[in-house]
Amino acid sequence: SELIRGFLLSGMPCPSSCPPGLLALIAPGLALMAAFWLPSQAGDRRALPVEKPSGVKGRTLILLDVNTKSPVRIISENFLSLQLDPSIIHDGWLDFLSSRRLVTLARGLAPAFLRFAGKRTDFLQFHNVKNPAKSRGGPGPDYYLKNYEDDIVRSDIALDKQKGCKIAQHPDIMLELQREKAAQMHLVLLKEQFSNTYSNLTLTARSLDKLYNFADCSGLHLIFALNALRRNPNNSWNSSNALSLLKYSASKKYNISWELGNEPNNYRTLIGRSVNGSQLGKDYTQLRSLMQLIRTYSRAHLYGPNIGRPRKNVIAFLEGFMKVAGGTVDAVTWQHYYIDGRVAKVTDFLKTRLLDTLSDQIRKIQKVVNTYTPGKKIWLEGVGTTSAGGMNNLSDSYAAGFLWLNTLGLLASQGIDVVVRHSFLDHGHNHLVDQNFNPLPDYWLSLLYKRLIGPKVLAIHVAGLQRKPRPGRVIRDKLRIYAHCTSYHNHNYVRGSITLYIINLHRSRKKIKLAGTLRDKIVHQYLLQPYGKDGLHSKLVQLNGQPLAMVDDGTLPELKPRPLRAGRTLVIPPLTMSFYVVKNVNALACRYR
Repeated sequence: SELIRGFLLSGMPCPSSCPPGLLALIAPGLALMAAFWLPSQAGDRRALPVEKPSGVKGRTLILLDVNTKSPVRIISENFLSLQLDPSIIHDGWLDFLSSRRLVTLARGLAPAFLRFAGKRTDFLQFHNVKNPAKSRGGPGPDYYLKNYEDDIVRSDIALDKQKGCKIAQHPDIMLELQREKAAQMHLVLLKEQFSNTYSNLTLTARSLDKLYNFADCSGLHLIFALNALRRNPNNSWNSSNALSLLKYSASKKYNISWELGNEPNNYRTLIGRSVNGSQLGKDYTQLRSLMQLIRTYSRAHLYGPNIGRPRKNVIAFLEGFMKVAGGTVDAVTWQHYYIDGRVAKVTDFLKTRLLDTLSDQIRKIQKVVNTYTPGKKIWLEGVGTTSAGGMNNLSDSYAAGFLWLNTLGLLASQGIDVVVRHSFLDHGHNHLVDQNFNPLPDYWLSLLYKRLIGPKVLAIHVAGLQRKPRPGRVIRDKLRIYAHCTSYHNHNYVRGSITLYIINLHRSRKKIKLAGTLRDKIVHQYLLQPYGKDGLHSKLVQLNGQPLAMVDDGTLPELKPRPLRAGRTLVIPPLTMSFYVVKNVNALACRYR
């Protein structure tokens, strides 16, 4: 058995000195032995690093099994959720949320939360006016803009006549004028962002109606972040404008959850005065009291405080907040951006050190939350690959998907309940959908995740050759493997099936042999690769060799798997992301919801 174990873990071929018939003896029990000898990942949930040591020839075979008896985590059905930035009021895209194409794309990612928040949250004022066409912001009152605004008003009137879900088909010329307007506003928005000085925004009743209609039509639950920077002389929160918005929303019977403010630890840099954690905690308590006075929202959910990266001063802010309002919020929220979008390079998205920065943040947040409110749900809101609006041909390219998919796997495995992606559609380059309403690579990655991944997270076991670390050097994984029960909403697979998703950051292909409970099962492959000559910079992707694109404005393409015969070795191409559904495992952990 020691000899068999040695060959199993080394992956080396049997030497010529093997006794005759030994290979025949080993083969039938190979997978069974793997199940007993594979080291468990239940502790850190990460794949062990796998490399060929120098001087070793031949293929490295990775053996993979999954613990199917019970899940290690259970996350929200809305785990992968979306964000819209209030900048869409400024640049005019909010008027186009009724587009059939946008609604179709958003429906593909339901069920999910839709968080309406961002840097401009705390400069947003609600104004209960229905038709503000004359006060609409824009480049100027020229002939084309006037026609454009008249078209918007006519579109609004047409929408009002519809019953139920209000869907529009905007003429191409109308969209072209909007793109010209948005391009001009983009420069204004960037200037505000880099100078960290923001102008006030007005959200009208009409705009709120459009926002809610989009969420409702798309099967998304709206979370609205209220302005926390309206302050009284004693620095307490002035809730008058928020109360007006709450009352209007209640009169329309809108089903909304609420937040207060965005990244409040940075208020000093925005307005020259700070709001500490305990004061924000009091403001949240005040907001909860307001909600309880309005029947529609007396039991609505409240989330916060949406702090920034948990450095020392931010942790102190969170502790102050939790002492006062830890029991008031339904989930504790923070946000994270990996790279400064102004200096990002494509190689940054392949750095394992960068992929691992999130783990330390999770531990810091969990430590504070569990100190004050053990068991409280934790959300990562406003996550994006890059800050500062992202960078064209990088944060909206195939390469950015490595960070995004690893973020999903890491957060799920460490018990973070919801992750909110910034942004579904906005003026920068961190979005899932561009301004031509075409889905970008991270959209297709998110769609596959939604279709194939269920909320139950499973522990994986891996065996294979390992590099020996040099003194003082940390080995970081370039092959990352995560496992979940397959989504119950996917009727192509019976309950008890398992989905693996794999990130290969190596510049060579890797081979994985399924062992133990996964041995000799039929597997469906969903291999996502860049499409076209741009490689990792590509904004187009292919699934199993077929380019992905919408069929028409109301139809997403069928995501067709490539069936692999039972027992076949999985071959993972270099620099790719892939999903594998292992069918009919009858996993105990996955049979019931």
